[in-house]
Amino acid sequence: MSELDDLLRVTWGRAADGGAPTEAEAALGDGWAVGPAVNGGAVMAVAAAALGEAFAGAGHPDLLTWSAFFLSPTAPGPVHLQVETLRSGRTVSTGQVLVLQDDGGGRRERARVTATLADLGVMAEPAHRAPAAPTMPPPEACVPARRDGSPLAAAITILDRLDVRVDPATAGFAAGRPTGRGELRAWLRLADGHEPDVAVLPLAVDCLMPVAFDLGVAGWAPTFELTGQVLGRPAPGWLQVRLHADTVAGGVYVEDADVWDSTGRLVARSRQLAGIRVPEGGLPPRAG
Repeated sequence: MSELDDLLRVTWGRAADGGAPTEAEAALGDGWAVGPAVNGGAVMAVAAAALGEAFAGAGHPDLLTWSAFFLSPTAPGPVHLQVETLRSGRTVSTGQVLVLQDDGGGRRERARVTATLADLGVMAEPAHRAPAAPTMPPPEACVPARRDGSPLAAAITILDRLDVRVDPATAGFAAGRPTGRGELRAWLRLADGHEPDVAVLPLAVDCLMPVAFDLGVAGWAPTFELTGQVLGRPAPGWLQVRLHADTVAGGVYVEDADVWDSTGRLVARSRQLAGIRVPEGGLPPRAG
């Protein structure tokens, strides 16, 4: 069993009325954390896994589109999932997952994920039109993102689960030289060799360092809401991820993510609204 399989393992409770269960438990280990909180991509992946199991019997096991609201930081440890079917149709099914956690004073909602699922072999084939993957050096010529790379990275335990190679053209932030363009490009795969699949994609769009780093603003950039789409089942091999931010307003910014598989097919994309702490003097100017 891979580390991702272990993360996505959901234990269902027994339905009181004899129907399908709607309550489940999962464990978000401290190996998927960014500082004191579990990475949002891991939280979304677990919620999507629960919905995939709930709708598998209807022939809709694959995540198609989803929206996640992050209401409070998820601490490493057990979570309770409340799963609700909103609609089960012939081609798609839609449901909602409340991710709850005991904080000592009762269950507190950490995230709420609403998603539509389908059979991607039917809904996402063939691919007709999509942007091409960016031109990047091969993974071995890119900059590995490791926990020993900086004091900030030391607390990002999820880096032990991932193999991330950042395009040198967008890695200047690591040496204190952000470009100011608001773009990061990287190769991505799971460190334990688990080949990419649909279950990886909610993690892939939200597991890299915030693109705010390339805007010259380091530190935690909490996600308020993220909307994503799955556009195909990824082929085995490396994923290419491009993050881009062109809009910053007050204490928030918009981050877009695109994910291509090893064949160059766009397999997922997302847009999120996240927090940012812009220095008093404003954003640093663009390099060059």
